[in-house]
Amino acid sequence: MPTSPAPFEITGPPARSWQRSLLVVFLAGAGIGVLGGMIGLGGAEFRLPLLIGIFGFAALPAIIMNKAMSLIVVITAIPARLISVPLGELSPYLYIVANLLAGSLIGAWLGAHWATKLASNTLYRVIAILLVLIAILLFVTHFFAIEPLNLPVIPRIILGVIAGVLIGVVAALMGVAGGELLIPTIVLLYGTDIKIAGSLSLLVSLPTMLVAFARYSRDNSFAVLGQNKSFLIAMTAGSIAGTIAGGLLLGVVPSVVLIPLLVLLLLLSSIKVWHHK
Repeated sequence: MPTSPAPFEITGPPARSWQRSLLVVFLAGAGIGVLGGMIGLGGAEFRLPLLIGIFGFAALPAIIMNKAMSLIVVITAIPARLISVPLGELSPYLYIVANLLAGSLIGAWLGAHWATKLASNTLYRVIAILLVLIAILLFVTHFFAIEPLNLPVIPRIILGVIAGVLIGVVAALMGVAGGELLIPTIVLLYGTDIKIAGSLSLLVSLPTMLVAFARYSRDNSFAVLGQNKSFLIAMTAGSIAGTIAGGLLLGVVPSVVLIPLLVLLLLLSSIKVWHHK
């Protein structure tokens, strides 16, 4: 298996330079958070190519770093979301969470397992392809109406499990929470309101991410978290701050302008990751 390049690591340069470096990391995380927050997401799909292309992490360490940050962002987002949509309003829809988790937990373990076994070059290609698919999904879900399928109960349950597996695999391979996949799936399969779908997606994402995280913890690359604690804290803090700011800016930039720009960013990122050495 090809040897992965060493991940970005803050090893203790002079204090002023070190602080400037962490400031750059914080601002990068904040910028990604703003982009995600402006479309109602956490922005992890934009953060992954940044970790690889700008900060020089190898593919698997980048995924693990992204997963750790996404996990923290989701944990901090759940209480705020429950204030907006109380658990009492969600309780009639918890069967949706159970249905999707039946597949996503399996998919998360499989995706994380495959990521640890793939050669670095192959993993870069997989990430690049997934970035293109996310770009297409982002465009379609924002410019085309999603109409519920109105399926009978049994076929809907089966499709829910299958969709959960696929979402779990993708989320694990990219280190993301999966909201960009879960929300349209919930609306499409179960016909819920978009606001309810957003809250339900967090309830599915958290256990799904924990399973992937548990699988990654068994790989040597998991040490990247301990080697880059300051980086992790700085970018996570920036991501959380940016997500909050982006949420406040929601609707300021028209979707007809913002979404094509984000799609283009994802496509350019996919090209860079595809050719990454």
